[in-house]
Amino acid sequence: MATQSTEVGTPRLAASRIGNDIGLLLAKLHAAGSVLNNRALADFGLRERSFSVLTLACSGLEPTQRELADFLSLDPSQVVSLVDDLERRGLVERTQGKQDRRAKIITSTAEGRKMHTKARSALDACEHEQLSALTTAEADQLRALLRKALWGAGA
Repeated sequence: MATQSTEVGTPRLAASRIGNDIGLLLAKLHAAGSVLNNRALADFGLRERSFSVLTLACSGLEPTQRELADFLSLDPSQVVSLVDDLERRGLVERTQGKQDRRAKIITSTAEGRKMHTKARSALDACEHEQLSALTTAEADQLRALLRKALWGAGA
């Protein structure tokens, strides 16, 4: 399993105080998940960041490039590059903002929605593999706690 290390000394070091540090635990969980996710997404010519942009483009929420950058904690230039690539591949398109004509809204194309459905299925399998030590209820609780820590009680 990706989340359990077979490295020598890992169980011993995990028992130390830092083995309980939330920052370290989140970083290690993210790193292990990224390896799994990027491996699965490679079949679609995607990586986690481009998949995240495609997911939000498919959401029906019509995010602007600025909103994507803010939500994904990326520099706006990184989002421009990601959108450029997805647009070249015919997976998303930019349209003019309704409220602010300078803003660029990112929406998915039909091809983008098809690609997203297939890639999402692959990532769901990765998440299941990564969290296999948890019950479904525990995985749901973990998701709820992380959302609460990030966005407050109403998330």
